[in-house]
Amino acid sequence: MTPKTTILSAIALATVSAAGFATLSIADTDTAAKAATEASVSSDKQMTIWRDPNCGCCDSYADYMEKHGYEVTRIDDRDFDKRSIEVGVPAQGLGCHLAEVDGYYVSGLVPAEIVERLTTERPEITGITLPGMPMNAPGMGGKSGTLKTYAFNGDEITVFSDE
Repeated sequence: MTPKTTILSAIALATVSAAGFATLSIADTDTAAKAATEASVSSDKQMTIWRDPNCGCCDSYADYMEKHGYEVTRIDDRDFDKRSIEVGVPAQGLGCHLAEVDGYYVSGLVPAEIVERLTTERPEITGITLPGMPMNAPGMGGKSGTLKTYAFNGDEITVFSDE
């Protein structure tokens, strides 16, 4: 090899190494940022929603929950009602979507303060439901008046909240 070829080879190797290092550094930074974000949102503020992709109120509800500090993952699922029944939501108590938060299932447009009460008090239930699509619920016209939310656990259904 000539001295000129050796120098050019060294420069090329240095350039490729620098580019690889920069890419690795950026990837490490992205991974660290994502991990920091996930760590900063506690499990009781992480919510997954299975919803019909054509339901606008479900998106409004997810936006509402995000405004209340939740990190919401939205999953399009035309069969969310079947999934709801499989996890224990009573057929007569189905809401317009199914959510999971901190080990509990939440069916329907349940107000944030009720979800927070659920994850704070940690009752021995499978979840809660606000049946149907009440016009005064978050995601519809906004919370106004009273909403009756039910707790479910196996065959047992009780009133969780009437506020």
